[in-house]
Formats: sequence, C-alpha cells, structure tokens
Amino acid sequence: MSERRLMLYLLLASFVVLVLALTIGPWPMPVGDAVSALFGGGAPNDRVVIWEIRLPRAIAAFCVGAALGISGAALQGLLRNPLAEPGVLGVSATASLAAVGILYFGIAREFPILMPLAAIGGAVFATLFIGAVAVGTSSSVSLILVGAALSSFAGALMSLLMSTAQDVYSLSDMVDWMMGSVSNRSLDDLLLAGPFIAAGAILLLTQGRGLSVLSLGEEAAHGAGLDLKRTRLLVTLGAGLAVGGAVSLAGIIGFVGIVAPHIVRPLVRRDPGRTLIPSALLAGLMLTVSDIVIRILPTSAELKLGVVAAIVGAPIFAWIAARRRPSDG
Repeated sequence: MSERRLMLYLLLASFVVLVLALTIGPWPMPVGDAVSALFGGGAPNDRVVIWEIRLPRAIAAFCVGAALGISGAALQGLLRNPLAEPGVLGVSATASLAAVGILYFGIAREFPILMPLAAIGGAVFATLFIGAVAVGTSSSVSLILVGAALSSFAGALMSLLMSTAQDVYSLSDMVDWMMGSVSNRSLDDLLLAGPFIAAGAILLLTQGRGLSVLSLGEEAAHGAGLDLKRTRLLVTLGAGLAVGGAVSLAGIIGFVGIVAPHIVRPLVRRDPGRTLIPSALLAGLMLTVSDIVIRILPTSAELKLGVVAAIVGAPIFAWIAARRRPSDG
C-alpha cells in the first residue's frame, strides 16, 4: 500500500468515525439531524447535545489519540526503540502528577491555564530525563525499566495526594485524571489544550527528516550533517508539549502511542519520519472508536477511556515485546 493511499484511507475513516461520534450515544440521533444541528439548524435540544456534549468529546478523543500517536512514533524514532511510548516511559504519568498537584491545591479553579502548563512541564521533564538515560545506555530493557520506575514513582505520589485530599470534588477530579476520560469536556477545554498539542505536533513534524536519517545510526546521521543535539531537543520539546496537552485534556491514556506506530510502521517501509502523520491519524481514530464503544456499553457507570485503552493495549504491548529479538536491545 502506498503512503498516499494509506493517508487517504485514514482521513476518510477519521471523518466517518467523527460523524458517527455525533450520532451515537445513549440517545441515538439521525445523521441528518446531527449535521443540521452542527451547522446551527434542527431542534434546540439537538444543538445543545451536539455542541456541548458530543462534538467536544469526539474532538477531544481524536486530538488526545493523535497527540499520543505522533509522540509515540517520534520517541520510537528518536530512541530507535519500538517499545518507546509516552505511557510506557512514564511521561504520561509524570505529566498527570503535575496536573493532579494543581488540582490537589485547588489552583486549577482560579487559574485554569496552569493545568495544561503543569502537565506540559511534567511531560517535558520526564522526556528529558528519559532522553538522558537513552544517551547513557544502549539497552532497551534498561530504558523500559527506568520508564516503569518513573511511572511507578509518579503513580505513588498521585496515590499519596489522593489519600490526603480533603476536598471531595478535587478527589473526584484526580480520580478522573488518573483513569483517563474525555467525558464532560467542553470547547473551552479544547481551546486551552489545543494550542499546546498543535505546537508539539508541528515541532515533531519538522523533525521527520532527522528521524529518518537517525534510523541509519548516529554516526551515519552525523555524517549526513544532522545536528543530533538539536534533533533530540526539538523532539523532546515537541513530545512534551503534545503529551502535556493531551494529559491536561484527558488524563492518563496508555498504550495507544505504541500500538498505532507499530501497526503503521510496516506500511511506510519502517521510515520513522513517514510514520508520524499516519500514527497520529490511526491513534486518534482508535481512541475515538474506543470512546464511542464506552458510550454505548450497557454498564451502570461509564467506563473510563484510559482503563479501556489499557485493557486493549497492554496485551498488544506484551505481544510486541515478546516478538523482539535479543539483538534488538
């Protein structure tokens, strides 16, 4: 399959799924009514459902998935490790810890902008830390273990904050961030986190050629004139911005950032630079479909998106890891 055809299929599938997300829910809505409400027509109740509930939720799910997908693909290319991913390496957990801290102290209510800023700061810190470890070791296993330790440490601190929280509403918000969810998101939330996700994605896309060259090895990349330090810095900042924005919008969503690039990679001749956009589209598509399924499941309480992503993604991650050869690191 050509790269152009793959992109076309993913774009068409994303469009169809986003339209379905507007029509599917506890109260199904015909496509015609949903489209009419989207453009300001139809019944007032339909417009409220579309603009205040379903549209922000669908866009949030797609944007979060896209941010994690492109970040996962970029980190895998940078570290030359197909097991690298924001959740596995502890980036998502550290970003969520920073956001939970803002919730714990009640700062988010007074200064909403500090939520994405804190999440981005946590993500950038974790990505820089993992990048420094990657420079000092050639073992993939060591890198994954360090990421697992970082994730566990961040999780332990979040549990500590939850156990000492005095405000019931803050505790509920913290639980949502830890489990991951895009329910009850508004257009204002998207406007707050969207610029950070977009800026991170743009930074990563500018490094596509560098990631492709880096796949040949550091010596070959240096010989080709690639500024390795600049590439590492920009990929790290880009991933931090994108993941931080995603975490501020949905909390911890794991494994989609490793599954999507793994599916896409063989279709683009394993070129890290050409993996970025398809991985973003596929991850956004996967997360949007998952959120649609959550909405229609006959459960007494709505499942959390991060929980569902982990249930589906963890076995796939284990399968990817099991298929790795010892020579891969």
